[in-house]
Amino acid sequence: MRRLTGTGWQKEFSASADREAFLRANSHLPGPRSNLELLSAAAEEVDEAWATRWAAAPVGDDPTDVFVVSVGLVALGRFVAADSANASRSGALLRRRAADDEWRIREAVAIALQRLGDDHPSELAAIARDWSTSGDMLVARAAVAAVAEPRLLKSTAAVNAALDVMEAATALVVAAPDRRTEPVRVLRQALGYAWSVVVAADADRAWPHFVEWSKRDDADVQWIVRENLKKNRLARLGLSL
Repeated sequence: MRRLTGTGWQKEFSASADREAFLRANSHLPGPRSNLELLSAAAEEVDEAWATRWAAAPVGDDPTDVFVVSVGLVALGRFVAADSANASRSGALLRRRAADDEWRIREAVAIALQRLGDDHPSELAAIARDWSTSGDMLVARAAVAAVAEPRLLKSTAAVNAALDVMEAATALVVAAPDRRTEPVRVLRQALGYAWSVVVAADADRAWPHFVEWSKRDDADVQWIVRENLKKNRLARLGLSL
């Protein structure tokens, strides 16, 4: 298995005569961990036309299909941020694939939103708030995963947006008519770590919200609370209930 830095992958991807074939050959799939360095590097290099084509592609029996789609999706975060002519279509495509059956593709959507947030935090905040109240568990999960990123939680506005997302997504779990479904489980799993990320970013602002949820007599909410309390990031702050 080749070991290159992000810069090395970026150069080799750019120089490749067949970029899609290069992605497939170096995806590290099938395997437990895809080539995240190449994913990030290629997403910064591919143009909008190819990114859109890959992001919309179907997934077949070839396990590397997922990697190609993921590169396209992460790249779309750049173009939504760049206010391109196709920004609205790119946003709709990201939202559709946030509910994909493939977990790696769902994760790529969250990474794409984080890429958007690097350049345009207010746009990420607007999208994440919208998705968290959409009623779709997997779309809400993408919003939760996107905002629960320490590098993006450096301002009061970003923390406020993340709290709105956490509140809405947790309420969505509580309101689910059947909590035994896979989408509910996936959203609950994300909330099981994301609350602690937001609290660690701004405990004065976020901890009281978390404490209020901890008072709820609800089995899933209590599971979310317990999972977050296990995280070292909260222990380092001396936070406990």
